[in-house]
Amino acid sequence: MNEIDQLSEFLQKLTPLSRSCLLSELERLELCGIDMPGSSDVQAKLRAEFRKDGSSQARATNPSRYFFAPLELLLIDGAPEHANMGRISRNTLTPIWEWICRDLLPTMARDYIKAINDQVTANNPKEVLKIASIFQIKVVKVLESTLASAESTEFARGKLAQYTASRTAFDDVKKMQHVLRAGAALPKFNEKLPEKITKFDDGQVAKIIAQLDAFKKVHPEALPFALTLLARRLKTSWELVRLATRPAASKSAADVAAAPYACVVHMALDRLDDKRLALRIALRHNRVLVARDLLTEIYDTEYALRVRIDGIEHCEWGIRLQQLMDAIAALVSAEVSRFPSNVGHILGSRRLRSHDTLGGKLSYLAWKGRDVIGDGAAAFRKLIGQT
Repeated sequence: MNEIDQLSEFLQKLTPLSRSCLLSELERLELCGIDMPGSSDVQAKLRAEFRKDGSSQARATNPSRYFFAPLELLLIDGAPEHANMGRISRNTLTPIWEWICRDLLPTMARDYIKAINDQVTANNPKEVLKIASIFQIKVVKVLESTLASAESTEFARGKLAQYTASRTAFDDVKKMQHVLRAGAALPKFNEKLPEKITKFDDGQVAKIIAQLDAFKKVHPEALPFALTLLARRLKTSWELVRLATRPAASKSAADVAAAPYACVVHMALDRLDDKRLALRIALRHNRVLVARDLLTEIYDTEYALRVRIDGIEHCEWGIRLQQLMDAIAALVSAEVSRFPSNVGHILGSRRLRSHDTLGGKLSYLAWKGRDVIGDGAAAFRKLIGQT
């Protein structure tokens, strides 16, 4: 028996759920830059079984797909092994589902799967949604009990670790809990948002903040997910930062950090880290044009953070921003150095930094002039308040 036959025999001994989990884990490791000998052959076999459309991203099977449906707009493809406020990695859904079925609620999960399959066969979508909703509530209640103590939490974390080595998988479980607990509130918030926010100006920011205030009052733990839904409607995700900078007393890092929605700066940095990972993968596969577009977005985000938050370099946000930009610069440098010095590389072009152009510098001066007026007005208001 050759190695391919041995591999096929081994895979067939696993349950379908375990094979699906294995595929997600191998893809996660690849996206993290970890090379596994023979991984490509295993992935090809498993994709042929689970991805009839040839997709390279994990897609849940029917019963779990209905269970995870409320998370769909919050999912991020890839495998970010870092904090990602308001978003959940798609690749963790399969191991989380296996953990639910085998350890958290094995009997109820088995009954749920049978009930879903029966109703899908009977073409009864309303009943399918009802069954999924009931099971979601049961999982939330069990999670509340499971995570009530440090001891049971660590036990659950250890059980989940049997299905994935991802450092963020357990955090995704807690995020899932918050989303499911919020129920219909998130979809309702999403429906009230404009279809597309092309201009996130002061008036629009004020309207959105009013909506967020009302949502946060009832579902504070689900706020990051409401912000994620908002980010989908914006022209660029870094514009979320305006929720913190617009209401702040000034542009200083301390005043922005004191704003009610200062967490959006962390979210902007999380997305910058996502782009760093995507850039690494693009360069690894010689997708230079994809890398160029990613790098342009990265530079725009960096510029927006630095120009809108004074003194950011001296705070925690600035330290993380600089670490990310240093890591990105190392990736770009390694790529550019592969070519002779007399051959220009598209990733080394200054045009990728739009703020270095004449138009960009004029925009910067306009911003600074506006800041002088705004800061002067803020100082005057403070002076009046003290007298």
